[in-house]
Amino acid sequence: MKNSTPLRITRTFTVSNVDAFKESLLSWAQKFEEVAWLDSNGHQDRYSEFDALLAVDARTSLVSDAQNAFKNLKDYQAEIQDWIFGYLSYDLKNDTEILSSNHVDEHHFPELYFFQPKKIIRITGNSVDFMYVNLEGDAIPLDFEEISNISGADVLEIPTYNDIRIKLRTFKDDYFNRVNELLAHIHRGDIYEANFCQEFYAEQSEIDPLKTYAKLNSISKAPFATFLKIQHKYLLCASPERYLKKRGNQIISQPIKGTAKRSENPSTDAALRAGLQADAKERAENIMIVDLVRNDFSKGALKGSVAVEELCRVYTFEQVHQMISTITAEVEEGKNPVDIIRDTFPMGSMTGAPKISAMQIIEKLEAFKRGLYSGATGYFTPMGDFDLNVVIRSILYNKDKKYVSYAVGSAITAKSVPEKEYEECLLKAKAMREVLGG
Repeated sequence: MKNSTPLRITRTFTVSNVDAFKESLLSWAQKFEEVAWLDSNGHQDRYSEFDALLAVDARTSLVSDAQNAFKNLKDYQAEIQDWIFGYLSYDLKNDTEILSSNHVDEHHFPELYFFQPKKIIRITGNSVDFMYVNLEGDAIPLDFEEISNISGADVLEIPTYNDIRIKLRTFKDDYFNRVNELLAHIHRGDIYEANFCQEFYAEQSEIDPLKTYAKLNSISKAPFATFLKIQHKYLLCASPERYLKKRGNQIISQPIKGTAKRSENPSTDAALRAGLQADAKERAENIMIVDLVRNDFSKGALKGSVAVEELCRVYTFEQVHQMISTITAEVEEGKNPVDIIRDTFPMGSMTGAPKISAMQIIEKLEAFKRGLYSGATGYFTPMGDFDLNVVIRSILYNKDKKYVSYAVGSAITAKSVPEKEYEECLLKAKAMREVLGG
């Protein structure tokens, strides 16, 4: 591949109705084969860079299986030196450690995919930046006019799916047996914690990806929402969790461990939030993952720079309360961004501790190949900064195979009760279940 570093032309417009523009923008984007849409849904913190970001129409791309995936990404990112968007599947664990993934893959997503878009559109407040490669720069005013004239209202039409039959990959009794086997590993001291997941799926089913995403996003309004289209494969993601961000020489991770349901009654909702904040088991789960992230960071961070900025803080989202911690560190000037990701992948919140032993046991006891679920999606900037989410609270769809699924999990520790863990999984699955019709 020759060096594909482009000059980007940027033009800025002001829009009066940002929500309507977002809907029109997503409708317009569907004509492209490659689409990456990242939406913060108004959740801004000190690490936020924009409100929403759209990338479409691949100029170059990288497709890789797990073998040498990180080297391939490292070479691609260094050669392109431009914005790239895409994902890393959970099974890239097989490239970082001597591990394997032996379950059947029903979705057939590549293990890793990134693309360099011809067109990037960034929304910050009421400002919209069109950042096009120089070959496409003349299209900016035409595209802005076209997008502005699209009515996005039809996107919000609620899809009704009466013919989708959701099946369980792991039935309830089998789930209890597998969790009890995990607990036996914990009691023997093999591991301290493991994130155990299960899949819900439907075969020979067709959905409207954009309308389904719009409904999922309207229910969840998550800070790391993503709509990803790679030809006939789709990720519809309402993730509340940041896996890893690099900004300059600082890296940030914000793992989630600890979930409580919400109530429409304000006093009951406040009590549920306070109960989560005080829950010893949930705090123990969170702290274990914080320690794991600190250990991962220490592999490549400057000595003494790893810090816990927030420990076990409860944040409130549309459907659940979540316990989130924030860990930061400093890395050397010029440290390769892909090496930083490789040092910490997969994220501790979706594996367990110790990480390698937990992943080995997970592979033995789970009944599906995770693939993109519990992997990460996001982007790299031309300067080598990046921001990646954790792929949870998500629907995966292969249009050609007519296969749709979602997966959920919970952290199993010595104090776990299988029945309560199952209830937590159902709580996390609520939005996806509702979107797909019950």
